[in-house]
Amino acid sequence: MSGQPVDDQQQPPGVPAPPPNVLTDPHAVYTHLREQAAACPMRSLDGSLMWVVGRHEGVRSVLADPRFANDPASAGAPLMQVNAMRKLGLAEELIPYLADTLLDNDGAVHSRLRRLVAPAFAARRILALRPRIERLTDDLLDEMAEHAEGGVADFLSLFAYPLPITVICELVGVPMDDRPAWLRWTHALSFEQEKLGETLGPLVDHTQALVEHRRARPADDLISELIRARDGDRLTDRELVTMVLSLIIAGHDTTANFLANSVWALLTHPDQLALLRADPELMPQAVHELLRWCGPVLVSRLRYVTEDADLGWASFQAGDAVMAALSGANHDPREFPDPERLDITRGHRTRGEAHMSFGAGPHYCLGAGLARHQAEIALGRLLTRWPSLSLAVRPEELNWQPVSGMRKLERLPLRLDGARPGTASHPA
Repeated sequence: MSGQPVDDQQQPPGVPAPPPNVLTDPHAVYTHLREQAAACPMRSLDGSLMWVVGRHEGVRSVLADPRFANDPASAGAPLMQVNAMRKLGLAEELIPYLADTLLDNDGAVHSRLRRLVAPAFAARRILALRPRIERLTDDLLDEMAEHAEGGVADFLSLFAYPLPITVICELVGVPMDDRPAWLRWTHALSFEQEKLGETLGPLVDHTQALVEHRRARPADDLISELIRARDGDRLTDRELVTMVLSLIIAGHDTTANFLANSVWALLTHPDQLALLRADPELMPQAVHELLRWCGPVLVSRLRYVTEDADLGWASFQAGDAVMAALSGANHDPREFPDPERLDITRGHRTRGEAHMSFGAGPHYCLGAGLARHQAEIALGRLLTRWPSLSLAVRPEELNWQPVSGMRKLERLPLRLDGARPGTASHPA
């Protein structure tokens, strides 16, 4: 998303001075908007108007309020996501698999779908999966070492992407032999939007075949559980396939980029890295602080106002589109003292999860617990495996992808033996 904030006293089509570029310096953009007003009008790339909410209190309120819906149809708003898919040439019969998911529904429909899948992400289920995640992590670290050239390996391609897709495939029930294909497909969906049609079709076909296989041979996995729900006449076939697809697609990209962002953050903040190495028990709260400080998801999906809503700090009209700037909330000095400072001990001073990286309210991230466990295991074992781990390039030489609403590195080359000729760690 890119656009210009409109002055509080001036309605569109007023043209103000542009903010810093949202793709190259997104945190500066959301800081600018957050401090300008509790809710700032902003034009999107297609010229439509939305309201950007970036203060912690406002973000939490919007995400928790049922009057702010994910489904634009409920507010009479244009179906921008569907229209974008049509422009990309996606066949009409495939659109529902991406546009009628758990995230696209609200109210009773959303509650019903979420209730069916939630047991797979329960704390006891995630804890039971932990030993398997540890083994997968160790195997991938071995592969990183094997593929390193001159002691340097790309963390993103060799570890950060393969781990979460493998974990979510294991949870869902995708056979081992099929997982490389799933990694290719999900990677294409994330990075090759122009190939959306040719990627999604085979993915849907494969998932349908996988469901039929599990219907004949049930196992201890999510697909089998959802099939049993289907037999109880609670899920349609399309809902079942859509659920599997959305969980796998959503379950890998954000986790992969959070792992990479976290490693970058720690290696460019040697004081925090030293604290964590000295006291590994800090890892759970370190993960929360890293989610706050460098979580890859910068903004929420658009919310659509279904009826006039006066929240005290701002008023919205039915039909308004509202975007919650998670990055702004996570760096809001009203909630976090000295918010630009990475402090892995910050959790000692707060109760619960204060950051907004997993959202809030009914659409709070279903896989939050799984993502945290993966991060704790992956970061802990990575730092233990290579005590002198370092960046293989200077921080300023790293490239961030110009992706709307996300903070993602293109590559993260690491020197596994710790030697960096002529350079040292540089705080970001």
